[in-house]
Amino acid sequence: MRNRLTYALLTGIALASVFPLYWSFVVASRDGSAIASRTPPLVPGGNLVENIRRVFDTVDFWLALQNSLIVSVTVTASNLLLSTMAGFAFARLRFPGRDTLFLLLVGSAMIPAQLGVIPLYLLVGELGWQGKLAAVIVPGLVSAFSVFWMRQACEEAVPRELVDAATMDGCSLLRTYWHVALPALRSHAAVLGMLTFTAAWNDFFWPLIVLDPNETPTVQVALSRLASGYFTDYSLMLTGVTLGTVPVVVLFLLLARRVVNGIMKGAING
Repeated sequence: MRNRLTYALLTGIALASVFPLYWSFVVASRDGSAIASRTPPLVPGGNLVENIRRVFDTVDFWLALQNSLIVSVTVTASNLLLSTMAGFAFARLRFPGRDTLFLLLVGSAMIPAQLGVIPLYLLVGELGWQGKLAAVIVPGLVSAFSVFWMRQACEEAVPRELVDAATMDGCSLLRTYWHVALPALRSHAAVLGMLTFTAAWNDFFWPLIVLDPNETPTVQVALSRLASGYFTDYSLMLTGVTLGTVPVVVLFLLLARRVVNGIMKGAING
């Protein structure tokens, strides 16, 4: 009986989580009057192709998708590489000031990002990156959260004895990192990659400040343009939302098994 209640609760949570995506798809496949209907439709209509065409006619959505993919893939790859290296160093190497440096790193994560917007904007202007994707990519190449995540993962998944044994067998530091640490961190890296890609893809505030919405839009900036005007065309806007959600959903489906394994490992070890 308890198992049935658990599965029923989990099924309800899953349906509640998926329903907004389904509702967006339903509205995206109908005309603008669907959202104002007294009995909202729950079945997709036949206007999806027309609404998609309208999205690409209204904004340069191909360019927005391309820019968001460039930013998200670059930021994710950089975070995975740099944070695994830093996490391995903090967890398994001994060097002066290691614990103090790690505490400073964790403390920096507690500072609201909004406090650094003005200095970062001035720095981007001095470097001549305003309106360029570098202004969005470079500040996100590595984060304190990513390093903290991989440091904790190394503590759990990479035994110190295994690192010491590899060193005694003559492995260089780089080979120990590549052949000993990385294979043990794949599931944790998949979780971090999913979180980092989603955060970079959904970032709206900073790209809106430093990028030109006409020349170098990202998906979120393009969606804000779809929602602007004297009135909001919800069919048009939610069609853009549906298109913008597809890459994140595809990535999750590709990494689902590793993401679940990484989460379960953390839960079991905790």
